[in-house]
Amino acid sequence: MAAAGAAEVAQALSRPLSCLQEPDCGRAARLRALEAIRAEVQERPLSGAVVQEVFGAQLVRPLARCLAGDAAERCRDLALQLLRHGLSHGDRPGEALPVLLPALAQRLCPPQGAEPSEELRLGLVQLLSLLLRRCGAALVPYLAEVIRILQATLLDQYAEVRRESCRCAVACAQAMPEHFHMQSESLIKPLMQTISHQHYRVRVDVIQATGAVIQFGNGKSVDDVLSHLAQRLFDEIPKVRHAVTTVIGEWLLHLRDRYSYFHKLIPLLLGSFSDEIPENVKLAWTYWEKIGLQWEKENEEDLKDKMDFSVSPSHYPKGVTRPGLGCRELVSRNLSKILPGLCHDITDWVESTRVKASQLLYTLLLHAEDHITQHMELLLRTLYQACLDEESDVVKNCVKAAELIGTFVSPKVSLRLITSAFGKTPKPSCIMVLTAVIRGSTKEILQPHLTDLGNTLSQAGQGSEEVFYMEQLLYCVQALIEICREDCKEISLQLMKVLVTVMALPCSQHLKEKVEETMSSLAEVQQLDNFLCLYKQHIIQLLEWVSVSHNSWTCYSPEILQLDVIATHSGPVIGEALNNFILILKTCLQPNKDPQMRLKLFTVLSQLLQKGSETLNSQGLFPRYLETVIKDILAPNLQWHAGRTAAAIRTTAVSCLWALIHCEILAPEEILKVKDGLMPQIIAAMDEDSKMTRLMACRIVGVLLKVCGRQFDEDNFTKTYTEVLKRLDDASCDVRLAAARTLAHWFRSLKDSDVRSAMEAQVEFLYQELLIHLDDPDENTQKAVLEVLKEGSDIYPELLVREIEGAVHKHRTPAYCNQLLRHIQSARESAP
Repeated sequence: MAAAGAAEVAQALSRPLSCLQEPDCGRAARLRALEAIRAEVQERPLSGAVVQEVFGAQLVRPLARCLAGDAAERCRDLALQLLRHGLSHGDRPGEALPVLLPALAQRLCPPQGAEPSEELRLGLVQLLSLLLRRCGAALVPYLAEVIRILQATLLDQYAEVRRESCRCAVACAQAMPEHFHMQSESLIKPLMQTISHQHYRVRVDVIQATGAVIQFGNGKSVDDVLSHLAQRLFDEIPKVRHAVTTVIGEWLLHLRDRYSYFHKLIPLLLGSFSDEIPENVKLAWTYWEKIGLQWEKENEEDLKDKMDFSVSPSHYPKGVTRPGLGCRELVSRNLSKILPGLCHDITDWVESTRVKASQLLYTLLLHAEDHITQHMELLLRTLYQACLDEESDVVKNCVKAAELIGTFVSPKVSLRLITSAFGKTPKPSCIMVLTAVIRGSTKEILQPHLTDLGNTLSQAGQGSEEVFYMEQLLYCVQALIEICREDCKEISLQLMKVLVTVMALPCSQHLKEKVEETMSSLAEVQQLDNFLCLYKQHIIQLLEWVSVSHNSWTCYSPEILQLDVIATHSGPVIGEALNNFILILKTCLQPNKDPQMRLKLFTVLSQLLQKGSETLNSQGLFPRYLETVIKDILAPNLQWHAGRTAAAIRTTAVSCLWALIHCEILAPEEILKVKDGLMPQIIAAMDEDSKMTRLMACRIVGVLLKVCGRQFDEDNFTKTYTEVLKRLDDASCDVRLAAARTLAHWFRSLKDSDVRSAMEAQVEFLYQELLIHLDDPDENTQKAVLEVLKEGSDIYPELLVREIEGAVHKHRTPAYCNQLLRHIQSARESAP
């Protein structure tokens, strides 16, 4: 039956076949012939045996010639369709290989390859794919030719041809596994040239083809493709990354030489743990768990003790699942080979590489556990550099990795190495790593090392004014308090030194609030009410700490800023340490010391004196030190010296004196004691260039007159009013008003003084000058002068009336003169 059917079909094909074989057969005739063949072979229901008989005996060669050399695209297309039909339905497709493969090579391989139609090139590659699927091992003699075709088509300009070529490569590897490895390396180069194709589907197919080519081929090619596959892990298309993960997972499970490549393949698979697509992450974990279990079974004897006596660590990162033993062992045994390259990548110039490497570092350390210890020097060196990275994700991942050091490595090792780095040039990154190690540790394992830690941090805070550095130091203290809690009591002083140093940093207002919060936390773990209790606990030691070198302080000494913080931030507690504090001021505020430094310290003293009852005199002890403050500190600095800095110092000294008097720390008897020593300097200060100095000097003289003016002798009265009177000509209205009020005190003091009768000439002169100042341009000053004259009118009223009558016609404001006359008349009438 099959032979009869074949003969019948052969007879029907004889005419069109003879037409195809005629050399001068035209295009239209060839086309009709091919159509006739298709009608007989393809459109009739023929059995596989009949198709094979007709196809193998009569059709293969003419169709192959047509496919390889026909000038008409339509003819080549029909020939291709007929060949595909014959190979698909025939029983023995392998018989066509000697004819078809040369035809395919002629049409697809350079330099002869000249198929211009993209669709036909795709059809030709699909035909090759069909041959590979149907013929299998029969293609072994033609393997070199197949590889040559694929080398060309993998680089075809048409993306679909490349995709089909990738599928052909997979089919070829699977069809001839025992022979494919001899030719597999030839496909690596074109595959890698295509792996970065702009179409993501092409990239996916190339990755899958690469997996199969190496799986069934030569394992040595792994080195040639790894960098390309690693680059595809950064691909923006999730399916591409998914393909890479699948290929690497399959290699780790099934590659013949996989043990030789564990250290190269493991980082690629673990790199997918940080993929942004959950499906990719799950795939990577699934493969990794299988790989770990497989490795456990293959090395069961070697792992027997660990499997039987394995104990979970008592301290493990929260919310993290511990990897299986096989996974942990795989990483631990290969870490020495993986880590150097990874550490290099963490400092790469490409941002995405650094991020990916830092993510992988965390994963590796999580698996390695205490095996990290032997790699500590390289790890720390890398982390110090990476923690300064401008990309926040790199820093975040490296900090997480450093926390694992605290979890798995003995602090005896880790802290010794980290703190030794502080002895060299301190970097913020060293502190960041230390902070992370502390956060990854427990209170119990840190307790024996607390004293060393406290001393290290205390020393690390000295000599740096970098805000970022100090901020990291603060975070380190916070971590220590958070982890060690009440154990921090034994290093409370050292931590306070660090916090004072951070707060003393100029231009760091945002840090000051954080420091206060940290101080409150430190007080809380010690069961103290607030941070002021910390100052109460350590105030003497803190003052001794900053004053170690106070004899040689300059304006650049950081201790001045630290003293400022201790004195002003401790509130009422500074009143309990006056002996130490005043001694520092006495030494540093001598006229022979650095002027800028004195200026800073006077500013601190002035701030404290303005709230004296809440600071320096909070315990009522400040009066004991008044003589020292006034005679040994203020008085020497009120002496006149040339220069702007000296003038600024006199201003701050006068401010301190005014604060001292104004806040009523000085009792009247104390003022009386120091009056004689201060009056000459205060009188001189009223002639300073600084408006503020003149203003406060006038006010101080007013207070001195009010408190002890009755004890003034004639010389004191004369000198005082002479200088104060000059201030009525001051350019500042405020100073003129202050001078007027001081003269009012002068008149009140003179009324009750024993030298009143001897001062008539001076009073007369004062009347004359005051009457002139009734014409001051400022109305407020006019009124103030009027009040002064009213205050002094009852000393020598007749004298004043005579002066008024002699000057009233000269005044622009005679109303004030008339008002003054009425005041004097009223005073006379009301006198007894």
